[in-house]
Amino acid sequence: MNVLVLNCGSSSLKFQIIQTDLQIIEKNADKQLAKGLIERIGSQALVTLQATGKSPVKHAAPLRDHKAALDHIIKWIISEEAQIPGIQSLHDIHAIGHRVVHGAERFTNSTLIDDSVIRGIEDCIDLAPLHNPANLKGITASREVFGAGIPQAVVFDTSFHSTMPETSFLYAIPYQLYRRHKIRRYGFHGTSHRYVAYRYRQLTGKSREETNIITVHLGNGCSACAIKSGASFDTSMGLSPLEGLVMGTRCGDIDPAVLEFLSHKEGMSMNEIDTLLNKQSGLLGISGLTNDMRDLLAEAREHQDRRATLAINMFTQRVKKYIGSYLAEMNGADAIVFTGGIGENSVIVRQRICANLEWLGIEIDEQLNSEKVGGHEGEINKKDARMKVFVIPTNEELLIARDTVRCVLSAPQPK
Repeated sequence: MNVLVLNCGSSSLKFQIIQTDLQIIEKNADKQLAKGLIERIGSQALVTLQATGKSPVKHAAPLRDHKAALDHIIKWIISEEAQIPGIQSLHDIHAIGHRVVHGAERFTNSTLIDDSVIRGIEDCIDLAPLHNPANLKGITASREVFGAGIPQAVVFDTSFHSTMPETSFLYAIPYQLYRRHKIRRYGFHGTSHRYVAYRYRQLTGKSREETNIITVHLGNGCSACAIKSGASFDTSMGLSPLEGLVMGTRCGDIDPAVLEFLSHKEGMSMNEIDTLLNKQSGLLGISGLTNDMRDLLAEAREHQDRRATLAINMFTQRVKKYIGSYLAEMNGADAIVFTGGIGENSVIVRQRICANLEWLGIEIDEQLNSEKVGGHEGEINKKDARMKVFVIPTNEELLIARDTVRCVLSAPQPK
């Protein structure tokens, strides 16, 4: 089965075509056939398209909306230029899988899309006003382009965290606010945390019940997850993706009184404060330079920039703080797993997060750590360290494709 996986942002569309089915999943033999990204939809869009094994094709195109962007992708997919094995027409796409950020308490598993599911996603917009509307654009566009004949499924970032106990997901505010408005911690990056937990089991031969690990997804958005007996037990992001770790442009944990203080002192509206905390804070806000960790590390190394160094130190300290708290909650863990763009590729960030944790059994092997970049997975701990430390590149699109197949064939979905 050829599955088109779509991940839509407000002005972007990322896709992959993955060949998979239940037998292929069992053999772990899924194949990526093509991938691509369209950015700046609504103006002169930037397009990157790549068939697996070939060089990427880059160009600009005037694409007014997500439907136009999807049309552009489809024309390339079936063109002679692309020459994707097994893809000659629209009919060679057998199913479509979509990423949706927020499923609230309603969606705890991936599901086939129908009108009631779309209404449910719309009902979650209040909880994810920046994300769910963009995700819905991709669903609407694909229904218009492909029609009703092709099955489509949706995979929710929040669903993996639906196993958290009340002690983890509730806030200590009046309980009736949870009852009335479902104000609680939902967690995000669930598909990524779920994938790296799956790969950890593949690499170690452990069962789901034996999987007690802490996964750390570090990119422009960052989150940590305590996985106990193979299920999400606690996670750093909350009602929205703003809570938790220091991120590229998000502040992470903050005293709620800061909001009222800013409103009083700066005369800021709630919308302005929301923009400040989500888009102007984090690494960008502290450094005053950039939200890109690579550039901050270069500034700190080459120019000893004080604020770049401060931003890096705050970033790594917050991760270390969460790792420690999760080890306490879980009564220890067998491994820490790094993933995401920074987690997979920044040797220095991993080293700093794990520094001075020898008393917990966390000891990094410098040589192994330096080798795990650019998609390489494996252990980076010293041979005799009590706790394993892994780098595992995430692959959310693969899980979306697999869940889509399971939904289409009504097969059970593993957590």
